[in-house]
Amino acid sequence: MSTTDAEVPAITLTEAELDRYVTHAPTRGLLAGAGLPAETALLTFSPLRTYGLRTLADAADSPFHLAEELRGRLVIGELLTPAGMERQSILLDGATGELTTAYLFDASDPRPFAPSLNTLLRFAAVTEELAGLRGRFAALAGQYGPRTVTEASRRLLTLFEEGTGGEVPPYWKAAALIRPLSLIAGPGTASGLTLDVPARVLDQQFGHGRVARFEEVDFPKTLTHEPTRRFLRETGLPEEAVFFHADTDAPLPTLREYVTQERPDYPLAELPAHCDHLIRLGHLLEDNSLVIDGRTGAVLTFNEPEATLYPLNTDVSTLAFTLWLIHHERTIDAHLSRELSTQAYDHLVALMIQTLHSIDPTGTAPDTTWHYWTNLFQDEAGGVF
Repeated sequence: MSTTDAEVPAITLTEAELDRYVTHAPTRGLLAGAGLPAETALLTFSPLRTYGLRTLADAADSPFHLAEELRGRLVIGELLTPAGMERQSILLDGATGELTTAYLFDASDPRPFAPSLNTLLRFAAVTEELAGLRGRFAALAGQYGPRTVTEASRRLLTLFEEGTGGEVPPYWKAAALIRPLSLIAGPGTASGLTLDVPARVLDQQFGHGRVARFEEVDFPKTLTHEPTRRFLRETGLPEEAVFFHADTDAPLPTLREYVTQERPDYPLAELPAHCDHLIRLGHLLEDNSLVIDGRTGAVLTFNEPEATLYPLNTDVSTLAFTLWLIHHERTIDAHLSRELSTQAYDHLVALMIQTLHSIDPTGTAPDTTWHYWTNLFQDEAGGVF
């Protein structure tokens, strides 16, 4: 195996290394010529550098359970996933050049990924162009909202369809529908928060009259973070979203007030020392109160049984984005959701987590030991998607 002298060396294979395994001429030409990038934003081919070219039978944890037609597929890389998720390996059919993905611990049911290496690299490249709003997506820079999301999705899907006869593999079809969702709201230049979320975005998604907007009398005196107060007054939060229910029947209580009124048997000594500065907005599942730090605007969960605070979102704008993202995913394409839920639920989960983290990296922060949304997305049994 050899590498180029580029700043980030490409991974190439010699003709001798390919002879035993790869007979598909275009694939051989790529691997022996320009080679593969060690890593893109979505994929890594570094296992090739570490292990060389391996068959699935040699690499899999349970090779004796593999069908004969799968044993000779070649492990050439991995699909990058958020921290905590198992990575799927990228498998190459050396005779046809087709690519699939599978877990090495259970490789009996590989999933379609791309018709060729050239197509796979093109898929990854145009997805990165979208993320950076450059290249074929440069015209969308500075534009946000539902129309921008729709246009970005249309462009990405069109690019994926080129050279595939319109047969886009499920992972990339999902990427075309989910990745552009990060463009629903722009940077918070006006709001003083992470995002400028137009009120109409929530109204359109959740319905008029179903978004709670608060008045000054609803805020306790310890909610001093003005951008948060303004967002709750002018933009608001959905009264009910997937797994979230807002407190709208009375003025927003501090965590101490909430526990005193609604959980009289709860030991007050278990509350955080700054509980008078934590304002309860509502609740999530499994006895998790959703609270805002009134001083900073940070959004957290308070798990009552554990008496533990965990970071949830950077602020109320990214909380609103998260609730919008989960709700919108359920409406974008029912057929896609069924297809992925039966074939590649984990692909859908990875795309959703990556989209959320691109806007709000709370779940990846070094001091975040547990993150409600990340764990919720990964709970296939809970039926989030």
